[in-house]
Amino acid sequence: MVGKATEDKATEVSSENTEMSADERLTKANEVVRNYAMGTAAFGAIPAPGIDLLGMTSVQLAMLHKLSSLYDVKFTKSLARNAAAALIGGGIPFLSAATVASVLKAVPLLGAYIAVLAQPALGGAVGFAIGKVFIQHFESGGTFLTFDPNKVRAYYNEMLSEGGAQAEAA
Repeated sequence: MVGKATEDKATEVSSENTEMSADERLTKANEVVRNYAMGTAAFGAIPAPGIDLLGMTSVQLAMLHKLSSLYDVKFTKSLARNAAAALIGGGIPFLSAATVASVLKAVPLLGAYIAVLAQPALGGAVGFAIGKVFIQHFESGGTFLTFDPNKVRAYYNEMLSEGGAQAEAA
């Protein structure tokens, strides 16, 4: 009985997505990215080193799960995590900045203050960029198995800058 309910639920989600127009799906996907980028930024404000990075990663994976559902792409946590890590890993200066910001939280007073100011903007920008890259990838019919971070690196960097500008404006 449980299998039947799960099977029906999966069918409902799939049929809902096929009834959605391409424009509606893109609008919904952009809304998902905006919301989850804000969630990623919120975790960046946690003053505990390491916990912020774990929280931001969890939110980003949840975003990828939601986007893959919108595009009827099979979600596998390990593939999504590897794809996101490969994408972020190419932006080593940014990755280093996020890690430094997290570690700075352990420095009494000034370090924690600086990190809590910087980390939310960094996290929000990365969440935004990852989401936009995967929207583009899924829109073109891609899956987690066909994802090549090297092919989207320039677009990721462009979206990272756009996400950073949006974070500064907020």
